[in-house]
Amino acid sequence: MEILPRQPSAKGPAEMFTGDVWFDVIAKGEEPSRMRVNTVRFAPGARTAWHCHAVGQTLHVTEGVGLVQSRGGEVVEIHPGDTIYTPPGEWHWHGAAPDHFMTHLAMWEAPAAGQESEWGDHVTDEEYTAR
Repeated sequence: MEILPRQPSAKGPAEMFTGDVWFDVIAKGEEPSRMRVNTVRFAPGARTAWHCHAVGQTLHVTEGVGLVQSRGGEVVEIHPGDTIYTPPGEWHWHGAAPDHFMTHLAMWEAPAAGQESEWGDHVTDEEYTAR
């Protein structure tokens, strides 16, 4: 057994996020594990860019109110206790509602070979407010 040292919180890079987003790495998947787990905190209106994961992603909302959308789907409001699964290759975004903070656990697995995630364009204000 090993108790891992806590890593400092990191600001989400502007290439991947709109607004103020901070994350804490909980698990980075040391081999043979490929599991990644982050706590991600979004300020009101903050969100990811469009992205997809090679092996899918699971989100679990722990506090606040958020929004999530798959490409071509409806923008859906999410709340504490909600668990959202996006299958491999499904383009999506997630973030906080305009007037609430939102925190979720982000869980995904790295593929045996190749890229974990692919990042696309930023979510426009029009896409974000399309509820």
